[in-house]
Formats: sequence, C-alpha cells, structure tokens
Amino acid sequence: MIYFPPLRRLLLPAFVLLAIIVLYRSSLSVSSSLPSFVLHPPPPPSEGIRIALNEIQPQLSTAINATENHLIPSSRFYYDLYESSNQINLTRTIQKPIDQPALQPLWQCPVQANRYTNHIRISAIVRNITQMPPEPLKPENRVFWNPTIISLPYWAENQYLVVSRIVTAGHHQENVMCEANICYIGGDENAKAGEKPCTEDDLKLLGAAGGMRCASTPIALNVPPTPAEQCYGKYANYVDVPGFHDPRVFWSGKGEPMMMVNTHLYPPLQDLLASSPTNPSLGPLKSYSTLTELTRNPPETRASIEKNWLPFFSSTGESYIHYDITDPRNASARGRTFAKLVGNGFTTANLTDPLEMPCLFDTDATEIDEAKKRGTWHQATNSLGLVLCERKDRDCKAAPENTVFFAIIHRKFPNVLDLPLRYERHLMVWSSTPPFSMLGISQHPILMANETASGWTESQNWDDDPGNAATVAHTKMHWNTTEPYGGKEYWAYFTYTVSIAYAWARTGMDEVGDKNIGYLDDEVVLGIGIDDRGQGFARAKAGDLVQCLRACPGSAEVGSDDR
Repeated sequence: MIYFPPLRRLLLPAFVLLAIIVLYRSSLSVSSSLPSFVLHPPPPPSEGIRIALNEIQPQLSTAINATENHLIPSSRFYYDLYESSNQINLTRTIQKPIDQPALQPLWQCPVQANRYTNHIRISAIVRNITQMPPEPLKPENRVFWNPTIISLPYWAENQYLVVSRIVTAGHHQENVMCEANICYIGGDENAKAGEKPCTEDDLKLLGAAGGMRCASTPIALNVPPTPAEQCYGKYANYVDVPGFHDPRVFWSGKGEPMMMVNTHLYPPLQDLLASSPTNPSLGPLKSYSTLTELTRNPPETRASIEKNWLPFFSSTGESYIHYDITDPRNASARGRTFAKLVGNGFTTANLTDPLEMPCLFDTDATEIDEAKKRGTWHQATNSLGLVLCERKDRDCKAAPENTVFFAIIHRKFPNVLDLPLRYERHLMVWSSTPPFSMLGISQHPILMANETASGWTESQNWDDDPGNAATVAHTKMHWNTTEPYGGKEYWAYFTYTVSIAYAWARTGMDEVGDKNIGYLDDEVVLGIGIDDRGQGFARAKAGDLVQCLRACPGSAEVGSDDR
C-alpha cells in the first residue's frame, strides 16, 4: 500500500523555496528597456529586416470593393454641438485662429510678394530627378513625371523611395518605383546628412545643380484592375483607360508606407520595411492587406470622378480622409468635407464642424490679375504634422495647441483653350485635434527660387529679383529690345506639387513612426511635376512653407439658445 503524506506538510518547504527564487531574481540587473521576460535577447540586426524592390511580387488578391456597402450615416454630426439629447441650452465660445498665441508663426510674413504675380519666392530650388541608375544595364529613354516621394528610415540602404508615372505610347497608365539618393555640389558645407558629392556622371544626367538619382533600375508597379463606377456621358471613354492614375505615396500614422491610387489603398509598399534595428518586430504592420476601396459616405455624395483625396492621421492613431476643399458659397461646390476611416475602407459621414465658416474663396474681381477669375481649388499632396517651434529649441514641447496638419493645395487656372495655364502652390493648415478646424491658407502663391508662373512676362516674373529688375530697367532705358530684356527667362510652362515628405535622417535615428511629424526647422522634400513631361524635387524648411498665411475666420459662435 502506497502512503501519501498530507499536503499541508509540503506548504512550509514550498514557501521557503519560493522566497529563495524571488530573492535570486530581484538580485539580477536587467535593463529597463527590455521586457521582463527576456533575460538574454538576441542582438538586433545591423539593418532593419527588409525585402528588396526586385523581390516584390504583384499583389493579385481580389480588391475589396465597398461601393455598395456604405455605412448608414448618423442622423447627427459626429462632433455634435450638444452633449446630450435633453440639453437645450448651450454657450460655445470659439477662439479665432488669429488670436491663438501658439499659431503666431503662421501669420508672420518676412517676404515681400511680387508686385505683378503676387507670388512669394523662397530660397529652395527645384532640382532634377533621374531614373537612370549607376552602371545601367541599358539606356533609359522613357519619360517620367509626377514624382511622389517619401524618405526611408535611417537604417535603409538608400534615402528615398520615388514613384513616377511614365508617358506611354497608348492610353494605359504605368508607374515605376525605385530607391534613390541625393548628391550635392560644392564643398562639404553644402552636404546634408547621408549625401555624397555629385560625380561627373551624376552632373551629366542631373545638371549643374545635382539632384536625386535612382540607386537601381526602376520596377513597374502592377495594381489589380478595379471596376469603373458611373462612367457615363463625357466620362464613358475612361472605362477603356487601364491602369491607375496619380498615385500618392505616404507614411501612415503607425509608420506604414502606403500608396493611394485615386480612391484605393495599395499595400505592397508595406513589405519594404518590416522592422527597425532599435525596435525589432516579427514583421510589417499591415492595416490594409489587399487593394482596398475607400468610400465616401453617403454614396450619393460621390461624384463621377474622385481624385487627390488627402489622408491625415491623429496622434491617437485614428485615420481620416479629406475629400474636398471647395468654396461652399459656390453653388456647384460641396464645401470642405472629411470623414473618419472606420475599417476596411468604410468611412463615417462628413465630420466638418457645421459652424466652421469658409476659409477658401474662389477668385473674384479683387484679384490683381484679371486672368485669375476662373481659378479653382484642388487638393494636391498628402499631409504632414508640424509642431510650431524649432527642434533645436530646448524649450519647445509638442502639445495639441501648437501642433497642426499642413498640406499643399493648388489653385488651377486654365488658358483660353481650357487647358492648364498654371497651378499655384498654396499651403493649407488645420488643427491636429477634433473637430480639425481650418486655421489658415497662404496669402500668396509660393514659387521656388528658380520657378516662374505662366500668365506674366519674364521680366514681371523676376521683378522680385533685384539684380534682374535692375538689368531689365537698364535695358529698357538704353536699348530697343523685347522680353526678357537681357534678364532671366521662363523656367517651365507650369509646375505642380505631387507629394511632401520630411527629409531623410533629420535627427540621425529617424524612426518610421516619426515620419509624419516635424518642426519648423525640419526640411520637407516636395515632389514636383514639370510640364506633364518631367519631374523634379525641392527641399525647403517647413517654416518657409507655412509662413505668410491668412488666418481663417474660425467657427460661428453659438449663444445660449432654446431649440
């Protein structure tokens, strides 16, 4: 017969053994940066886990088409004015943007506008991009345009990812992608972080100012076809145009590289950057595992053609889509509209504060150029977050009241044939917290140092350049000649901005989760299309871009009132 002693006899030895284990574990020194259950973590890789561009396979999964599955919009605005259904009195005090101390850098304007064109000119220049890599396998004769650019994290082999459209022989659309780097000219004092001096081969392809060059042969981006919706009447021929248009590459608020193609999100870019050496992970974060249609809710608010939707991401991890920025006083416009993404491409109804007074306005007779009377507003780029102080300022602390979103929008003007005459570059700034109110918009269109604007003569374009103005004045006085009177000529017929991204390695170890937020002294890289047949980029301080804004009026005040 087997005898088992009572279990209570084992309690004392068990407690003694447990006390010994606790004392031993407490004597171990483990870094607070490591999880408590990892005593001997493996060393991090020298580079982030990544997949080479040429290893990416086309994503052929069925697209998520949510067109017929819109959410039922709420009967009340998402940001309701009334806290409860039984509350009948409300006093709402709105502080106008112009009166908010943290926003004062936006209204400062140290640059004088051109007296003819009304543009302000900043010191950044537009430089060229070439898709010809070093030691190419064959000559590159294709024409690239509409570049959309993001900076890669510090541990990547190259600095930037560039997606460009190709001019094709037929009606189909084609886009290619490459990793690229910037070279600099002059002495080492002109070098930015990670840049190398331009070689003779670089300058042959890029010109005397240097620029951005693909590090390897570009690869084609293959996006699965999606069904055409509402392509009737004058849009009927669009059904026969395969491919996708005007992609936008950007970082999500969670640190995911994404691409939006008109109204769809495309996920393969997320395979490029799986994890950082300082923050190892099991793989890439994928909010969208396949090509996903983004909706507009309710469905009857969706137009026959929708494009250039603008994503933005709150600090709490929520995602939003900005649809329209048109002037609501125009009978054919829909006003400012944006919605929250709630999963799988579904969105809420319009969340714009119903009391927000219009900030954008269409051109009218008060404009200095009579040709501007038919200008219209269009969204252009993705958005970035911005803290309204300088990174080098030790007293600068990011807070909701000094943090904003900004994006570039265009005011488009046609010529007599209703073809594009010029795209004027403006900055739009809005609050980083609900209800994401519009704060300001550029008083004057922005030109880079070597850009010109169609609609004015060469001498008028360069009138803000003192040296050129003096040359023109002297020529007019002493010689019988014509434009440009011995001065600078046109640089391009028109340019347009496709993307904005914070520059590579701003702070050394620039993690992907920080790619969407910056400071006034951080540099922003702009992807710029040139005349529908070329591409370039500019690198400008964020503070130079958001200066000289006109403050929006804010929201209408609500007084104590019975309903």
